[in-house]
Amino acid sequence: MSLFIFLTVVQAIVAALLVAVILMQKSEGGGLGVGGSPAGLMSARGAADFLTRSTTVLASIFVLLSIVMAVIASVRHAPSDIDTSLVRQAPATQGAPAPANADPLAGAASNAAAAPTPAANGAVPLAN
Repeated sequence: MSLFIFLTVVQAIVAALLVAVILMQKSEGGGLGVGGSPAGLMSARGAADFLTRSTTVLASIFVLLSIVMAVIASVRHAPSDIDTSLVRQAPATQGAPAPANADPLAGAASNAAAAPTPAANGAVPLAN
């Protein structure tokens, strides 16, 4: 359980860093927008490359941690046997049980056959 909690904390830190790195980037790809010498890490291009690489690395770590935590959670909480304590028994029917091959709609069909038929002149009989 302590490994899962540790990985959860690490994933929260990675997520916070990922959000911070993404928010620091300019939408045009300019990075931090820090001026300076054209060469070096803290130039605009160097900062953009650093932020792009760090976004890629942090996103990869986040996805891998998510997969590892899902595997740990599924293995740890997998049931070892089937719980039958909530199984309900079928209620006992009154009278003779229906045969196994009986059609459940047969009663409705026999009731429909016993319904009154229309008169020969096309009049519809009224229900009783």
